[in-house]
Parts: sequence; structure tokens; C-alpha cells
Amino acid sequence: MQTSLIKTITIVGGGTAGWMTAALLSKLLLGRFQITLIESEDIGTIGVGEATIPAIKVFNQLLDLDEVEFLKATQGTFKLGIEFVNWRDKGHSYIHGFGKIGVDLMWLHTHQFWLKMFPKGGVKDFDHYGLNTLAARRNRFKMRRPDDSPPMSDMDYAYHFDASLYARHLRGLSERREVRRIEGRITQVVLRPDNGYIDSVVLENGQAVGGDLFIDCSGMRGLLIGEALGVGYEDWNHWLLNDRAYAVPCAHRGTGAGVSESLTPYTRSIAHASGWQWRIPLQHRIGNGHVYSSAYLSDDEAATTLLKNLDGQALADPRQVRFRPGKRQRAFEKNCVAIGLSGGFLEPLESTSIHLIQTGILRLLALFPGQSFDARDIAEYNAQTDFEYRDVRDFIIAHYKVTDREDTPYWAYLKHMDIPDSLAQRIELFRSSARFFKHSAAELFHEESWVQVLLGQGLDMRYDPMVDMIPEDQITAYLRDIEEVISEYADGMPIHADFIARYCKAPPL
Repeated sequence: MQTSLIKTITIVGGGTAGWMTAALLSKLLLGRFQITLIESEDIGTIGVGEATIPAIKVFNQLLDLDEVEFLKATQGTFKLGIEFVNWRDKGHSYIHGFGKIGVDLMWLHTHQFWLKMFPKGGVKDFDHYGLNTLAARRNRFKMRRPDDSPPMSDMDYAYHFDASLYARHLRGLSERREVRRIEGRITQVVLRPDNGYIDSVVLENGQAVGGDLFIDCSGMRGLLIGEALGVGYEDWNHWLLNDRAYAVPCAHRGTGAGVSESLTPYTRSIAHASGWQWRIPLQHRIGNGHVYSSAYLSDDEAATTLLKNLDGQALADPRQVRFRPGKRQRAFEKNCVAIGLSGGFLEPLESTSIHLIQTGILRLLALFPGQSFDARDIAEYNAQTDFEYRDVRDFIIAHYKVTDREDTPYWAYLKHMDIPDSLAQRIELFRSSARFFKHSAAELFHEESWVQVLLGQGLDMRYDPMVDMIPEDQITAYLRDIEEVISEYADGMPIHADFIARYCKAPPL
């Protein structure tokens, strides 16, 4: 028997998660549903500068966003990867870049040959074998064209942008597609007495807003999924020690050439004694934050560390965010779906926060409920969400576990802690032969990502024994050819700031 469709969707909370949800549902559901979003101007959003991964381009394309208009509206810049400073050891840095690394020789990947030859000398750091990583090092950027050949065709990119401006941009788009916005603070959630589903939410002024499907974008509070429906939270603080962050914007360094130099096409993550600091360059300012563990560092020390390590003048007082690393036990419960921070929090080390919002919305569309809210669809949604969070969690934990640092109690704990079996097995396979196999098509991070991070973090690994079939002089020539071609293409790109000035320079705020 055909299941009839629901008719009304109520989104609780605005910000990035709420307006991304409203924008995509209003676009792809063809105007067949009444969509309402409730938010309060009195409730602040985190609203820091955001770094993304390349999948954000797919989301924007689904919305038919014009890239130039989007970048101008959000003070956006381009991102080729992430530089990790002081993670392996103090003074060391490496880049986790997007895009392909080198070219394969037979069925073997470039890193296998590099692992054999680098200890022998005459081979450069691994950053020199991917166009994304070397262009980032040289502060250069260029878009690939449809007719480009390798290595240019293997390049990929994402964005840095102001999250509050992105939400504002999507709000305008959503309201033009007849999403109704209600301003107000929710004081009560009313459940149906017969089945415990959410019936309505009540605002301070007494207005009740009903709905068939409720989407909880209320942030870490989890107003619907947690407080009203009582879904518990799985805490991962024993692996991910950080539970607080301070965020502050600062000015670019100087003017002219100084701004050009600081407008890097990559995010920077700088490890400190008991946490790490992000640096996200936008056109109008730089977003900064210090993520840290309150068990190892006081709030005052954390704020002081952040302010001492800014490029330019702080443009506001540092704002603290407290969080619990982990996830909801179920993201879809009864007639409520948690999207964004209400469903879980993983620190922004690999820029996955917006991506988890994106995949949560797309998963909802793929398993969109009828009036019956079939338990099998809900179970599949929850299983996919659970796998995704654990997959990303393992990748983040690897940055802390694989390190030479144990110079503070924080780093000593992380280096020697027990880790999930799923991650331990993957690391041991890398140690054995630097091999990688995807366990599921749903895994977010590909071989290039794992290779760059585990090499960069200093994992002691052997190369694939099949590499020894190739004479060393042939391997040396092969690696030198890759290095020279990558260097030539990187040097042929414009400076990142110059590209932005020509392509998408934003008007002053």
C-alpha cells in the first residue's frame, strides 16, 4: 500500500545547519512541503570562520549557487588543504592536501616508491609530489578547466568562508523559495500522548508551531532530540580530550603585500601544549581559535595562548565554546532528525563540521519519511550516520595517536592511549606495507588523505614489497619527473590573493 507523504517540516534553529537544511529541502522537494524555520536573534550561533572540504561544491551546485556571488557574499577564499604545524614534533610541518598525489607506476602508488627512496637521500619532502600541497606551500591557486590534463586535472579545492554570512546568504535563498521564518525563543516542546512524537513547539509569546517532521538544528543543546525525546549521547572524550575552544577574529598582517602573504590557500592547524589553534584566512579578516582540554589547561591560559599567536590585531574579545566530543545514540528518533551539532560534535581538525551537516540533509532526502515514519527507514538512517561519525572520529584520533610528541602530559596521554580497534587495525596495516583499503564506499577520507596524515605524523611504515621489482635508478627518475612537473605547474599559477582580486573580490562589509 502506498504510504502518504507528510506535509509540513519544521526546522528548529537557524545558523549554518538550519539554513543549509532549509535551502536544500526547499530546492529539492519542489515546493511540495510547507517548510518553517524557527530561530531567535537572542540565541547566538557559533558563527566562526569555517573551513570546508571539496564536497561543499556539490552542495552549492545542488542549490544552483553561483560560485562568484557565493564567495563575494561570504568573504570567501580558496582552500587546497590543511597545514599541520608542531603535530609530529615541535618545528615540523606537513600539508594534508586535496587531490591526487603523483601518478601510479604499474598498480603501485607514488608514496610506496617515496618510502623506499626518501631514507636514501636525494628525494624531497612528500609535499613536493602533489599539486595541491606544493601550490599551497607557494601560496598559489588556479582553477582547473574541463580540458586540463594531469596534474592540473587532479587538483581539487574547497573554501574558507564566514559561516554567519553563509547562513545569511542561504536564508535569503530559502525565503525566496517560500520558507517561512518565525522569530522567537522556544519555551516548551509538546509531545503526542499516544506515541511520544513531537506535536508542536511553543514560543515565549504563546504561539504554537506544529509539524509532521521536525528537524533539530538547535546546536549542542539538542532541544528536541535530547531534551524532549531523551536520546542519549555517546561520549568520546577519552579519545578526544579537547572539550573547549576560544574563537576570535583578527586583522590581516599589514596591508598590500602583507595581506597577500597572509591570504593563504590553506587552513593552518598549530599544535600547542594542550590543544591546537586554527587559522582560517578570509578576505576581510582571519578566523582563529584555540581548541583545548580543560583537564590540562585553564581557560585563562587558553585565551592567552590564542591572543599571543595571532597574525594581527584581535577584532573582538575571545569567545568561549564548550562541547562534548561524541554523537547522539540515534540521530533520527520518532518524527525528529538531528542535523548539525544537535546530532554530535567532532572537533574541526579536518574541517568536517559542515560536511556532516551536508550528508545528514542528503541522507534525509534519500530516506525521506512518509506519514508512517517506517522504522526500517529510520534504522537505516541511524546506521549510516553512526558509521559516518565513527569513520571521521577514527581519522581525527589518528592525528593524536601517531606523533613523536610526549613533551607535555596532554601529548604523552594521547601518544600512549588505547584507540578503537577499527583504527588500530588500519594503522597496523600501514605499518606493515603502507597499504590502504576502503571498508565501505561511505568512508569520507580516501587513501591520499590517510597517506599524507600518517606520513606527516611520522608513522614508521614499510613500503609494499612489490616496489623492489623496480630498479632504483628507474624509481629515482620516476620521482624526479613527478617533482619537476608538479613544480612547473605550481609556479605557473597566480598568487592566491591575486586570483581572488580578479575573480571574486568581495565588497567591504
